[in-house]
Amino acid sequence: MQNDTMTLPTGAQAGTGPNEVAARPAHWGGVFAMTLCVFALIASEFMPVSLLTPMAADLRVSEGWAGYGIAISGAFAVFTSLSISALAGNMNRKTLLLGLTGLMAVSGAVVALAPNYLIYMAGRALIGIVIGGFWSMSAATAMRLVPAAQVPRALAIFNGGNALATVIAAPLGSYLGSVIGWRGAFFCLVPVAAITLVWQWMSLPNMTAERATGSGNVFRLLKNRSVALGMAACGAFFMGQFALFTYVRPFLETVAHVNVSTLSLILLGIGMAGFIGTALIGTFLRHGLYRTLIVIPILMAAIAVTLIPFGASVGVVAALLVVWGLLATSAPVGWWSWIAQALPKDAEAGGGLMVAVIQLATALGSTVGGVLFDSSGYESTFVASAIVLLLAALLSLLTSRA
Repeated sequence: MQNDTMTLPTGAQAGTGPNEVAARPAHWGGVFAMTLCVFALIASEFMPVSLLTPMAADLRVSEGWAGYGIAISGAFAVFTSLSISALAGNMNRKTLLLGLTGLMAVSGAVVALAPNYLIYMAGRALIGIVIGGFWSMSAATAMRLVPAAQVPRALAIFNGGNALATVIAAPLGSYLGSVIGWRGAFFCLVPVAAITLVWQWMSLPNMTAERATGSGNVFRLLKNRSVALGMAACGAFFMGQFALFTYVRPFLETVAHVNVSTLSLILLGIGMAGFIGTALIGTFLRHGLYRTLIVIPILMAAIAVTLIPFGASVGVVAALLVVWGLLATSAPVGWWSWIAQALPKDAEAGGGLMVAVIQLATALGSTVGGVLFDSSGYESTFVASAIVLLLAALLSLLTSRA
């Protein structure tokens, strides 16, 4: 719960007057509907990670090209997160959220039915729009659903959907892919999105657009040197993470030679470790925010390098990847805590900028990783990941001194 409380300033920027906030009723049904939306969104975003090999074979492209499906969703999320507030204008935010959820269902159907690579990428672009739009609005939506005193609890529930998807989406996708094919796995997301849409329509209150405070240009924050360094460090972290993690499945299948069952267990272990890490990281953040942000990428870089000589040992690889999941899934909590600390009066703008940075970094990481994976093999991908993660640690150190 402490981790979610730290993100409260993000939503606080979108709040209304104190009398209105105090009198606002709690719409917990809407909170849980949004949590299901978070689950479906995270599952949709990273489903290709566990299905990369069969997708590539069916679409007749390499694993690297199939991995670009994550890159294109990240790129479209960047553009959406930076522009959705201006584009939506005075649109009722309930209507906007319903439209985004409907678009998520359309994306799942397009990917599942894609006859070729181009249509597959178009479907992935659609989910990128949903990702950027939803995450840019998530904290402000929590502020509209419950009284101010209950916002930390609402954000904690939102994060529960994220954590649950992190734990089960990849192994479940891998399992479903082995049973009903990768297309069937993606199509399973469509009814989940449809149920979410109906639940949101029934439970979300009317949310008229509120007038924004201050300049809408989020890039003005980069004039602050410490903010610019922190954003660069965050971006380097996510780029290094996804340069490697996007290609975990082909690495496990071609180097460690695991079968589908073992692959699913390893992915489940990574997810469970991440859930545990998210629960534990609050203690480390309280004792040293910057120290935590520096140490995590260093440890992940060490894991990336160690995977190379031990790639053929399934036990060692599984253990290393579980530790990777523990660190990688918990690290974003630290970066949102940094936003709350560095920009207490501008956390909403900072959060919007961070969404763009994270998605752009994810796109760049998976793209660079794919190019290296196809041209030079997994070793070069893992070394590049380690180098970028060490850069993230250095930038975090400079941020702490700025």
